[in-house]
Amino acid sequence: MTGRRAGRFATTDGVRMLSLSALLCVLVLSAMSAVAIGTATIPPSRITAAIFQFDGSRDHLLVMTIRLPRVIAAVLAGSALALAGAIMQAVTNNPLASPGLLGINAGAAFAVVTVMSFFGAGVGDNYIWFSFLGAAAAAVVVYALGSLGTMGHSPVGLVLAGVIVGTFLTSLTTAVLIFDQSTLDAVRLWTAGSVTGRTMAQAKNVAPFILVGLVAALLLSRHLTTLSLGADASRSLGQNPLVWRGVSVAIVILLAGGAVALAGPIGFVGLVVPHIVRMCVGVDYRWVVPFAALGGALLVVVADIFGRLVFGSQSFPVGVTIALVGAPFFLYLARTRLRGET
Repeated sequence: MTGRRAGRFATTDGVRMLSLSALLCVLVLSAMSAVAIGTATIPPSRITAAIFQFDGSRDHLLVMTIRLPRVIAAVLAGSALALAGAIMQAVTNNPLASPGLLGINAGAAFAVVTVMSFFGAGVGDNYIWFSFLGAAAAAVVVYALGSLGTMGHSPVGLVLAGVIVGTFLTSLTTAVLIFDQSTLDAVRLWTAGSVTGRTMAQAKNVAPFILVGLVAALLLSRHLTTLSLGADASRSLGQNPLVWRGVSVAIVILLAGGAVALAGPIGFVGLVVPHIVRMCVGVDYRWVVPFAALGGALLVVVADIFGRLVFGSQSFPVGVTIALVGAPFFLYLARTRLRGET
């Protein structure tokens, strides 16, 4: 019996590994398509030559200065936001948790816009530390508000606190932009969640923080699985929930803060992708982490392609495209969750 069970689990892990490899291949093909598609179509051979044998020609410049940085930004932001959402859902044991719904994206965006208004407009590496600071402050405020009253730390309490804080910070961000036209002109697309106009330098400056968060999540995946079982179960297994929640929140701040600094507050990625991943591969975070990272990257890349093709605009915000899918999914998820609690 034991041998059969071990064999079944080995087979399941093998299927998951094949599925992960297939997902990676789809992501690579989608990224190549995103680089190729535009006002001028560039064949894959020219894209490869631009990356490895750059000669300064028009196509090579288009790939290396405009399209490739855009795709890299989409991959980094998508993977970071999806993984941040998966970790938050494990830490809070709340299927509605995500960087967007709990106000973390709004906190990071408010901090960046405020600093840009005071010290000069521009988006990118100079403001990443303020993005981290804003994300951390929002997380602390939401957690504190969500712990008050009779619904303390309940899924509904945290979501309500996140909506309140996120709406308040978004309103403040809008107020800052109304009174500062130069900043509004610089970040108009960024505040809607966009990878348009990202540069290779910006991607390189943000990438180390996101990669550290991804690696940390992979290394701590077993602890995340234990956390997702709830505080009582994690204590019974010898884990200190308070310590590991703190570590997990630090990882979320790295991921969400870096993503917002690079591509703006893209919503719903951290909500939609982790749920789809868990439906497909289960609740073991050894698999949830890599699948969520690749799935989030794929969603943002495909959404960017979809926005460019369907709406006919190379600068259409990817955050708007994803919202068209994410909003109905959130309504479905909220109805299902509330039905399960009644």
